[in-house]
Amino acid sequence: MLDMEIDTGDTAWVLVSAALVLLMTPGLALFYGGMVRSKSVLNMMLMSFASLGVIGVLWVLFGYSMTFGSSVGNARIVGNPLEYLGLEGLMSPDAVAGTVPALAFVSFQAVFAIIAVALISGAIADRAKFGTWIVFTVVWATLVYFPVAHWVFAFDATDDAGAVTTYGGWIANSVQALDFAGGTAIHINAGAAALALALVVGKRIGFAKEPMRPHNLPLVMLGAGLLWFGWFGFNAGSALGANTLASVAFVNTIVATSAAILGWLLLERLRDGHPTSLGAASGVVAGLVAITPAANSVSPVGALVIGLVAGVACAAAVGLKYRFGYDDSLDVVGVHLVGGLVGTLLIGFLAHPQSPAEVAGLFYGGGFDQLGRQAIGAFAVLVYSFVVTLLIALLLKAVMGWRVPAEAESDGIDGDQHAESGYDLHPLRGGSGMIATATAAGSTRATSAEAAPTKSEELA
Repeated sequence: MLDMEIDTGDTAWVLVSAALVLLMTPGLALFYGGMVRSKSVLNMMLMSFASLGVIGVLWVLFGYSMTFGSSVGNARIVGNPLEYLGLEGLMSPDAVAGTVPALAFVSFQAVFAIIAVALISGAIADRAKFGTWIVFTVVWATLVYFPVAHWVFAFDATDDAGAVTTYGGWIANSVQALDFAGGTAIHINAGAAALALALVVGKRIGFAKEPMRPHNLPLVMLGAGLLWFGWFGFNAGSALGANTLASVAFVNTIVATSAAILGWLLLERLRDGHPTSLGAASGVVAGLVAITPAANSVSPVGALVIGLVAGVACAAAVGLKYRFGYDDSLDVVGVHLVGGLVGTLLIGFLAHPQSPAEVAGLFYGGGFDQLGRQAIGAFAVLVYSFVVTLLIALLLKAVMGWRVPAEAESDGIDGDQHAESGYDLHPLRGGSGMIATATAAGSTRATSAEAAPTKSEELA
């Protein structure tokens, strides 16, 4: 850690931003939870909350060290897991990251790691064993997220004489691809992993044959709103200070997301004849994903273009699963992989020389140089994540199995995996005293109601 003076304003902003990003994971749980059928809502939401628990613990034990510790060897592949084991030494007042205490930076990056893992869960909704998912989060974070985050987010640190004291990752320092807040490390990474996992786990019963509509669209829109709110911490917080860079990222996050909503709704109107609330909510996420890597390197007009392209591209991409026959339940591939690629690659065209990144893209006289760097970073992460995730998923399939029994999937994974129901819609369920009283009075209404499911239960 560099020995610099702590700025209280910067520290306050980073801590607030960490809290905002933490809120994104419950927001994602609501967004995903509303998109599945009612019989799966608790399992879907719990997969996000489990990521909070697992990754929060791993980050403290060795995840932070693997990500931001000095690279092991000259390949710049992963940080030394023992350097900050258990966050040893980071409570000192002298341990700082830029102008904030080291532990403020630790907290901020912890919530990035959490949501990166949680994003993947949407690809395997309705059918995966919860225990296998828990083991997957441990292995995937260790073998995929922590190393990839090291490639992208860990920069070399130097002393006053200019000598390197901490060696960072190869994409950040050798390739010098731009990824301000996680277009590659989080979204392309999670999207590629989601594709691999969906292929191994297999299709839901009735995929492409039965309607599998979202059961609660207001929940989806609430989740999207919370994601947008928290994303200001995600992007503007990555400035690690209350400054001009944070302000640029903040404005770009607004305009790109706004444009993506319009792009998604426009494509729906032209293709399907009507815009939808689900489309608007999905457009929010597509725009947020796409501007994440570019928030510090494009102008507000550039952000508008990125958002508009992402909204249209992601809306078109979500249908690819039907064409190619993979069941990515909640379109993690179509939104996060495609959106991450759009934002990361468009930096090569739209990077503005007057932006905080001070890099010129192709449209501003910078030639193809930065575009090449962006492509190397994006596709290296995509290939690594897909291949390693595929191997992890196949191993877990052989050892533990991924699928719940077919009967449990049809009846509802919530009851099978958690012995719970998201909605208790029966008017007499849980009211044993009422049933007993009615029966004692000679009434058969309670017995009949208990035997015959309501329409709401049938739909659930």
